[in-house]
Amino acid sequence: MRILAVEPYYGGSHQAFIEGWRSRSEHAWTVLTAPPHGWKWRMRHAAITFAEEARTLLDAGEWWDVLLCSDMLNLAEFVGLCPPAVGRLPRVAYFHENQLSYPVRHDEPRDVHFGMINMSTAMAADAVWFNSTFHREEFLRHLHAFLRTMRPPQMLEQLDVIRERSAIEPPGIDVGSPPRHGAAGPLHIGWAARWEHDKRPEMFFAAMDGLLRDGVECRVSVIGEQFSDVPPVFTAARQRLGSRVVRWGYQPDRASYRQALAEMDVAVSTAEHEFFGLGMLEAGASGAAVLLPQRLAYPEVFGPADGERSILFYDGEAASLTARLRQLARRAADGDDLQAERRLARQAAQPYDWSLRATAMDAALTELAGRVGRCAG
Repeated sequence: MRILAVEPYYGGSHQAFIEGWRSRSEHAWTVLTAPPHGWKWRMRHAAITFAEEARTLLDAGEWWDVLLCSDMLNLAEFVGLCPPAVGRLPRVAYFHENQLSYPVRHDEPRDVHFGMINMSTAMAADAVWFNSTFHREEFLRHLHAFLRTMRPPQMLEQLDVIRERSAIEPPGIDVGSPPRHGAAGPLHIGWAARWEHDKRPEMFFAAMDGLLRDGVECRVSVIGEQFSDVPPVFTAARQRLGSRVVRWGYQPDRASYRQALAEMDVAVSTAEHEFFGLGMLEAGASGAAVLLPQRLAYPEVFGPADGERSILFYDGEAASLTARLRQLARRAADGDDLQAERRLARQAAQPYDWSLRATAMDAALTELAGRVGRCAG
């Protein structure tokens, strides 16, 4: 089967999703992409830009059996602008995030126009794939609340249509064998996330300050993607942590990133919002223990949080995080390598290995193409 994949924001988890799946897929792929910056402009222009690119490829003899796009594409607009041979393809919209519940900066109002693009994309798709049940329910809840504020027609019935077309298709990760673990020493605490406000770095650094005040010996790595507007809390924290820092900042390649995760004894999430939790899964696959807030998508992906894996969670507050890290640091000082936590974190990651996820999503696309069956010729 031949797939036309359209990704207006080709970077980060969006790029990893396409490349991870495509490299293991039994299908043939054509991928249309745009660089990962200026996301608002990407959502506005992508339908026009990619409709022209698809037309050019069709004229050159290309053809496809199914269309796959991310939530960054205005799918309804794209289908309307494309030649009929593309517009008739069975369509899957993959929601990495949505613009109705994605956190905005505290000084920035939400532009609900982009949430409406998400809604029309879901309505134009034959299948709407979410990376987690948490994400689907949150999107539908925020969409319902938004539509209720509008004058008639409020279109609330469309929520049932979207739900009926939806499925949960998590992304994959490279599990493989964990890289060699780092050197022995004080507890090595890691934070691996985008350096933005919605990942709540100030909460992580508050926990680190608490450990320093208590005289707890530890090492720290803070890694992740950075943008032009880095929250000032990072610079101040770097000075306070001083020689305790092992790694700091964006890692230059996948191998360095994976090794940085493997060096950590425990990887911490302080996220205010998380639709899936890819970075923490990668940390677990790399051999680190994880500490996760008992909310968002984490209990779904790593849980159940009230069973054996409860040791991977804290209650989401800074005091609880500090207490858990203090306990782990004490165990590390006594020679405990946190093997139970490491085993459970890696165990949680294994069902998301790309060898499993690519096969499952290939089959889902094949089933959709056979069920919808629109002719693209």
